Amino acid sequence: MAQAYTPGLMVSRGGVWRRRRLLPIAGEVLVRVGDRVEAQDVVARTLMPGDAVPVNLARLLGVSPGELPHCLKFQEGEQVKKGDLLAESPGIFGLFRTQTPAPATGTLESISKVTGQVLLRGAPLAVEVLAYLRGTVVEVLPHEGVVIEAPAAFIQGIFGIGGEAYGELVTVSAGPEDDLTDEQIRPEHAGKVLVAGRRMTGDAIRKAIKLRVSAVIAGGMDDQDLREILGYDLGVAVTGTEKLGTSLIITEGFGEIAMARRTFDLLRSHAGDNVAVNGATQIRAGVMRPEILIPLDDATGRLTAESAGAGLLEVGVPVRIIREPGFGALGTVAGLPNEPAWLESGSKARVVEVQLQAGPKVVVPRANVELIEG
Repeated sequence: MAQAYTPGLMVSRGGVWRRRRLLPIAGEVLVRVGDRVEAQDVVARTLMPGDAVPVNLARLLGVSPGELPHCLKFQEGEQVKKGDLLAESPGIFGLFRTQTPAPATGTLESISKVTGQVLLRGAPLAVEVLAYLRGTVVEVLPHEGVVIEAPAAFIQGIFGIGGEAYGELVTVSAGPEDDLTDEQIRPEHAGKVLVAGRRMTGDAIRKAIKLRVSAVIAGGMDDQDLREILGYDLGVAVTGTEKLGTSLIITEGFGEIAMARRTFDLLRSHAGDNVAVNGATQIRAGVMRPEILIPLDDATGRLTAESAGAGLLEVGVPVRIIREPGFGALGTVAGLPNEPAWLESGSKARVVEVQLQAGPKVVVPRANVELIEG
């Protein structure tokens, strides 16, 4: 039987998943191997250096850099409050002195006799890493973080914005072909993860943000809506740092694309469960996909993304067309011709025959499909 390998989105009803939870710099790990953790438990913390505020005092005072230490009212390492008299020039015969107040609160970190600049360092910023996944600590990386393992259902989206979010899963659409409108979002959805069917409208997104909905998952969205909500074009970037307050994940693509029935049914079957989502996406090369993790009491087998068979394109597996023509269409592989075929564009490529769910059989380049795995 013909086979090929191609990347795809994972939709898994059950498996055992691991997530590395790391600090940005060395810090303290708060849990031990074997500990059970909830998704929002703090597992590690550290202190990041505060903001640096450089001040060219020599220029402000009208003195040479070498004279600066004699003008300062504080020594290196001392705390300074915003508005404190930071330095004063000697003036002329004690007259016409120039005073400079501290522009910010912090520690006087350094004084340069070469440039005449001082550096004020703000208070350290506490950084905490959450477990993200309800499960068991299986590895501690000293001063760095931990590895959490848990049985969970797992769904990858095709695009998302916003970072990690948590909440109870609530299905607000009756079916995968139904759009999400603003009328469907109510105050009691605050802090919840909403599942819609086809497209999340711009008005629905704005209302979800206003009501502090934790996350919204739908088949698609309009790129114009996204541009208006963000206020800029995303371009080619890594998403996940947007500060909307609501993470957004689409599972199929941009436009009016119904969520795959399989994905919708899986999400709906877990309504009422607490889930973790992450909208972070690496747009180019597909290195990072947004994801939804639904903790389970047990897993049906120890499936992992690296398990045998992952990425295998063969007859009968579900796929999604990811380029025009037919972008977003779902179907199953009906054939994998061995010989390259001529395309309408005039080029020659390896192709795959796809039996569409709602339509005829089509022949497209293998690079134009991705697996719906799980």
